[in-house]
Amino acid sequence: MKRLLGIETEYGLYVEGRGVADQILESVNLLRCCPFPAVKERWDYRLEDPRRDMRGFRVEHLAVDPQDAQIEREHPISLSEREVRCDHVLTNGARLYNDHAHPEYATPECRRLMDLIAYDKAGERILLTCAKAYQEKIGATVKLYKNNTDHHGSSYGTHESYLLRREVPFDTLASTMTPFLTTRLIYAGAGKVGVEGNPNPRTPYQISQRADFYMDTMNVETLYRRPIFNTRDEPHARMRDYRRLHVICGDANMSEYATALKVGTTALVLDLLEDGWTPNLFILNPVQAAQSISRDPDGKWLVETDSGVMSAIDLQRRYLHAAQQRFAGRDAETDWTLREWENVLNLLETDPEPLGDRIDWIAKRQLLSLFAESEGVALDDPAMIALDLAYHDIDPREGLYYALVEQGRMQTLANPEAVQYAMEHPPADTRAAIRGWCVRRYPNQVDSLNWERIILRTEEQTVSLDLSQLTGDLRDLNRRLTAATDITEFVNLLQSPRRASEHHKEELR
Repeated sequence: MKRLLGIETEYGLYVEGRGVADQILESVNLLRCCPFPAVKERWDYRLEDPRRDMRGFRVEHLAVDPQDAQIEREHPISLSEREVRCDHVLTNGARLYNDHAHPEYATPECRRLMDLIAYDKAGERILLTCAKAYQEKIGATVKLYKNNTDHHGSSYGTHESYLLRREVPFDTLASTMTPFLTTRLIYAGAGKVGVEGNPNPRTPYQISQRADFYMDTMNVETLYRRPIFNTRDEPHARMRDYRRLHVICGDANMSEYATALKVGTTALVLDLLEDGWTPNLFILNPVQAAQSISRDPDGKWLVETDSGVMSAIDLQRRYLHAAQQRFAGRDAETDWTLREWENVLNLLETDPEPLGDRIDWIAKRQLLSLFAESEGVALDDPAMIALDLAYHDIDPREGLYYALVEQGRMQTLANPEAVQYAMEHPPADTRAAIRGWCVRRYPNQVDSLNWERIILRTEEQTVSLDLSQLTGDLRDLNRRLTAATDITEFVNLLQSPRRASEHHKEELR
């Protein structure tokens, strides 16, 4: 992959004996038990503006889920905003914090697909360690679920970030990405028992966890009125040069393969856009189409487009064939993504069941169907919701997904050593290494930090390190930074004209 990538995941939290009114405080308390080295409560929000829209305006306010708002009104907590956020920046360059009553882990920026998988799985291990520490502290069961619904009408997100060049016109970006994202769930869905909001007796099981919560085709919202295409204009890089595609419509995948395929295909579609290609079609009603695909028990997955009715598989193939023509042979990760994309679409068309070793919604359905058959109950029996949740339990000793891994029935991509390394160390080729090293080597000098800036304060001076232009392959710079003997040399290397010139040459290449 040739762009910065990242995944941020809000985890479902259960604490024995606690109710929904306690959720914010329980999430904060769990994060306070984080045993890993971190710079805490110094995240700099000044460069963030979630209300800025790619369409050229800024909304007055963001929508809030009425249920969440009511709970917060009826059960206020005596913590400051900074305390509620409970921000941690870790030595691996990642961010760990509380987001609306959910512990959230945002991976460091990655340039390699397989690095991203390792850092995503490292987030599970980090949060599991926090949960175990909190459980030991309070003497009650604490569980974390990597999913997107509490099965009571509330959803929480798994967001993807992709850096791309701003020269791609907004209309072209939106019209190209929307059909792709609408149909991507046929291999990226995590699976779910039942339908929320509008139960359909013909849908005891559906493909996607998030589809029930889509309300608009596009907007800037993330907490309510969630869209398929999110228009937030917050690049976390130099604004005049870059956009960040902020994908909020995806499911939380337990499967490493599904995560890699989801991210890899999306990155390739952005490559197509930057290469000047467009699909020349649009879906007439993307929200209705996504929900219809997710709830289609027959697997036909038909959508209405301006060119007529076509299957989600054929629509995905339009993107696949364009990517094959332009990018085949470019590098190993591109070839893996193209090969697996084609194989998965072919199997989804002919016989999806063999994909139960790599696609979450199929693996989960096979597990639930086996249980339903053995117990003589329906797939939408209330007991199935507990099993649905158990699939997403991130504890390898108890989660059903990890039982499949242990039995050799799920394909994995990241070896345990890579995940262990990713828990403590940043990627070697991105700006996340600079953030991670500041946390590890100079935690007391970090005044504030975020994705694109670090402010260091010493007795002699205050220095602002601008990371917004550092979007290329930084292996050479990062190697030199590791050799810095003190903070002065570290800062000088980052600010030197030579570094800026070398980075510019890397960008041109």
